[in-house]
Parts: sequence; C-alpha cells; structure tokens
Amino acid sequence: MNIGKRFGAECFGTFCLVFGGVGSAVLAGSKIGNVGVALAFGLALLAMVYTIGPISGCHINPAVTVGVLLARKISAKDAVAYIVAQVVGAIIAAGVILLVARGAAGGYDLLQGGLGANGFGVHSPGGYSLGAAFIAETVLTLFLVITVLGSTDIKAPVGFAGLAIGLVLTLIHLIGIPITNTSVNPARSIGPAVFVGGWALGQLWLFIVAPLVGAAIAAGIYAVIRMPAEVIPTRRAEEALASEQAQRERTKRGA
Repeated sequence: MNIGKRFGAECFGTFCLVFGGVGSAVLAGSKIGNVGVALAFGLALLAMVYTIGPISGCHINPAVTVGVLLARKISAKDAVAYIVAQVVGAIIAAGVILLVARGAAGGYDLLQGGLGANGFGVHSPGGYSLGAAFIAETVLTLFLVITVLGSTDIKAPVGFAGLAIGLVLTLIHLIGIPITNTSVNPARSIGPAVFVGGWALGQLWLFIVAPLVGAAIAAGIYAVIRMPAEVIPTRRAEEALASEQAQRERTKRGA
C-alpha cells in the first residue's frame, strides 16, 4: 500500500491514542481515576487496531515499530516514516488537548497540571526514582511489544489481536500510572513534553530510551520462543484464499 496512506493512518491513529488516553487524564482524570485512564488508553488502542490495522498495521508507537523492525516485518525506510508520523500525530493531539483544557473555567495551569507528561523523581505521581522508572518502562514496553508480535503472528487466532493488545495496554497503565504516568510510547511522551517544556523535556530521554530498550528485548525474546512458521503448499494457500474471498462475498450480500 502507498506509504502516504500508511503515514496518514499512523499519524491519525497516534492522534486518537494520545487524545483519548492523555485527554482522559488531563480533562477527566479527577472524575474517572487511574482505572478510567487505563481503560481509555486500552480502548483507544483497541479501536485503532481494527480501524487502521488493515492500512498500516496500527503501530502508533515508535517502540512497537522498532520491535516490528527488529522482527523483520517492516523495512527500515518504512519504520522511519512511521515514527515521524507517530510523533507528528502525538504533538497535534497534545496541542488540541491543551486548547480544550484552557477553555475550562479558570483556565489551565500548564506547569502545575503537566498535560499528562511523563516524569520520575519529584515529577513521578508516586515519587519513584529514575532507576525504578527506567526498569518499569522497559519491562512494561516489553509486555506490549511481545503481545503485539505474538497476537499478530501468522499462527495467532485471526481477529483477536486488537483485544489482546488493548487489554495489555490497559494492564500496563494500571501498573505504570503511579510510577511515571505510563509512557511505553516515545511519541506519547514527546507530545505533552513539547508544550510543557522545562522538566518534561529534561526527563524525556528516559521515555525514549527505556521503551526502545524494552522493544529490543521483546523482539529478541520472541525470536527465541516463537515456533517456526509452517511451510504452506501453494495449492493449499490458494484454496484458503479462495475460501476466504467467498466468505467475504457472502458476508457482503448478507449485509
């Protein structure tokens, strides 16, 4: 598929993820709490998997793209384009969230509110140290990337990847919000940091490096534990494709 369409899909998908997840924290966090924010991130990702997955694969996260690249499922050229699109989408989403937040009675104090930026030390919700934040972000990103690689494998049950990926992102946020506000996604961290500046930009390196380290570890683990792909005879593949096409035609007529 044309790289421009995939670029657009990744940009839009990342916008939806950041606006839905970070937006829920900034605009409704006091009402829905950490559980609600975790669900917002998971549901946003689940929805995007089924919406843009057929177009771009729905990475909407540079760490996922790096993991997929290391698994040799995407070219380096396409990976760079995906990452640029993701960062652009995240920055636009953070800007829109800030515009909405400033429309509230009394406005929005960016320095005090933080726009959902990720942080450690005094900027961690639970006061967690740099070391603890780095370990948490690395391990939680590992969870996400290995789930993406496994649930989208050719041997995985068809149609269920979105559920697995959305649920694991919810779990990740339930664990990570008290530690760092949960990143596991460099683009999600870059978006708010661009507007908050100061401490958010100063600590941003951790939320780029740790997720990428986690993605690399996940790709390595999955390469070791995955079962070798079965070699499918051409005739069998053609029969399966014909059967799938016939089923889709029946579904269209039924609709």
